[in-house]
Amino acid sequence: MIENIPLQERIAFHWEGLSFALNSDQLLRKWIQATAEEENIPLHLLNIIFCTDEYLHKMNVQYLNHDTLTDIITFPYAEDYIEGDLFISVDRTNENATQFGCTAEQELHRVIIHGVLHLIGYGDKTPEEQKIMRSKENYYLEKLNAILG
Repeated sequence: MIENIPLQERIAFHWEGLSFALNSDQLLRKWIQATAEEENIPLHLLNIIFCTDEYLHKMNVQYLNHDTLTDIITFPYAEDYIEGDLFISVDRTNENATQFGCTAEQELHRVIIHGVLHLIGYGDKTPEEQKIMRSKENYYLEKLNAILG
């Protein structure tokens, strides 16, 4: 049973072309797991790969045929449970944080939960989907902020 596998083995953090320390990585795992539980979807395996703009841009071109910079690309591998990869450009999240007037860590958390919500099944293509996605992001970010104090 997947529940018997430790959380740190089901949610793994990786770095590609850069390195930085995550604050409270175990707390982030618990937050992601709690989100999955609240959304009633099992969490099997999640890889979160932090990378550079250059790395993610190449992936965006290669796999999605989009010649643009982006902050996250989500690769889902299942529909009835969470199994997938989140590739996150730390360059983008840092720049977005400056633009949005928040900390780099806050923006990184927003992008992480955005990707998790995609894996759960939420979209963001239409204005209505974007409204729901933003509402869910804010809701789960408030839960994380309450935990972080």
